[in-house]
Amino acid sequence: MTRIPSLDALAPNAFPDPAGALTEPNGLLAFGGDLSPGRLVAAYAHGVFPWYSEGDPLLWWSPDPRCVFATDGVHCSHSLAKFIRKCRWQWSMDRAFEAVMRGCAAPRDGEPGTWITPDMLTAYANLHRLGHAHSLEVWDGDTLVGGTYGVAVGRMFSAESMFSRRDNASKVALLALAHALRDRGFPWIDAQVPNPHLLRMGARTLPRSRFLTELAHLAALPGLQEWPRALTPVAVSRVGDPDRGTPSREDLRSKPSG
Repeated sequence: MTRIPSLDALAPNAFPDPAGALTEPNGLLAFGGDLSPGRLVAAYAHGVFPWYSEGDPLLWWSPDPRCVFATDGVHCSHSLAKFIRKCRWQWSMDRAFEAVMRGCAAPRDGEPGTWITPDMLTAYANLHRLGHAHSLEVWDGDTLVGGTYGVAVGRMFSAESMFSRRDNASKVALLALAHALRDRGFPWIDAQVPNPHLLRMGARTLPRSRFLTELAHLAALPGLQEWPRALTPVAVSRVGDPDRGTPSREDLRSKPSG
């Protein structure tokens, strides 16, 4: 039986070499440690992320291959572009981080539970207050209808989950996120684990070794100091341009197994 290493509670920046991660389940690298801000930032800088179910040990993953979106290359359908041109919604960033996380954690039809545990909510809210985690909100007037959130390290953004309370709201959230990141020098959105839905939307897979090389370069770049908090009309912000756009994914990872 293959054993995976336990993280050292006194060394929050230390992670095993991702090359030693298991192939089944794909990418399982280590267990234990905590969700402190320092450990989480170090994890994302190493291409590692936490992913576990309520009641399970804290597990850390680095899958091979890695799923990514190019911020200028996510597919936007003609029907979605038409919807956006007529849309009266607005988008913003970092105006309602915890509300977005709660939306992502809410029960969904056909799913027994969520991997966004209360401890995860607390940990990522702390990261947000420290300027490392960010949300993108989609608004219909004063009503939050969709959104997504993730972690930025340098000029790499790792998206975690998204939610929708109206048709197309999660698609618009991803479109707006890619638009905002592209215009600020982020070439990739790390979607972590591939599935057919993401691939149909234009995601691609990179060998873990190439992803880690890209990550090392981007993580070393200066981080963004100011994020676009202002409410921006979806219809006039070019998020749905067919040559530049991106649509959605309801959740960026499936619930962990094994």
